[in-house]
Amino acid sequence: MEILENRPDLEPQESIDILRNECYGENFIEHAPNIPDGRDALLSLFASRYKKYPELSMTVNRTASDGDLVWLHLHVKHTPESLGGAGIQIFRMKEGKIVELWGVGQPVPKESKNNNTIF
Repeated sequence: MEILENRPDLEPQESIDILRNECYGENFIEHAPNIPDGRDALLSLFASRYKKYPELSMTVNRTASDGDLVWLHLHVKHTPESLGGAGIQIFRMKEGKIVELWGVGQPVPKESKNNNTIF
C-alpha cells in the first residue's frame, strides 16, 4: 500500500513497475465486481487513478493476518481536503506476493450517530 499510494518520490510508472514485479502475483485474482480480473487490469486501473487523482493518499489504520491472509483497514482520500472513504482489503499472499483480493468500502460520513468514528 505504501508503494501504491504514498510514495510521491516515485513516478507513477516506477510504482506500477514495482507493483508488477515485486508485489502482485502473475495470476492475480480480483473479486470486486467493478474491476476486471487479472494483474494487468488492476495495474491499468492504478495507472489511470494516478492521472485522475494525483493527490490520492491512503492511510493504513489497522492490520491483521492469519496464515496466508492479510487484512488492512484503510482511509483513502482522493484529495487532502476530502473526507474520503473507509475500506477493508483482504489479500491472499503466496510466496510474498498478493495473489487474490477481496475488498469493501464506504464513504466517510460528514456526521455520525456516535462518537466512535469509522477508524
